[in-house]
Amino acid sequence: MIYEAETPKEYIEQLPKERQEAIQKLRTVIKNNLPKGFEEGILYKMIGYFVPLSTYPNGYHCQPGTPLHFLNIASQKNSVNLYHSGIYSNPALLNWFVAEYPKHCKRKLDMGKSCIRFKKMEEIPFDLIGELCSKITVDEWITIYENALKK
Repeated sequence: MIYEAETPKEYIEQLPKERQEAIQKLRTVIKNNLPKGFEEGILYKMIGYFVPLSTYPNGYHCQPGTPLHFLNIASQKNSVNLYHSGIYSNPALLNWFVAEYPKHCKRKLDMGKSCIRFKKMEEIPFDLIGELCSKITVDEWITIYENALKK
């Protein structure tokens, strides 16, 4: 689903009631666990967490002038999704997450390249998401991103 919003608060207010609590809790967990330096805002019509242009003026190479995205959360038609670029670009982090997931959730992991889908709001493993969010600093993310551009 696409929501037109200027702020995370506006985004959440547009969601169906049953999704608002889950997205707000995800937002809180992410903000409490992301290393310092990431900023929150609306990016790609989702709640996004990114390296601001004031820290990394080069921004995202595909869209000059856009901050370097790192993580997004969104309410889609059938699920709440977490898009984590670190999982996509860091095989060790992906392996860690896949191994840890069954310890926190009974449901099978529903995941794409960077997208983790949660169809049951009451089964979102918030503690695991918090730990995942804490694993890459802004400087580490910039290094991973720049190394990927060299390939």
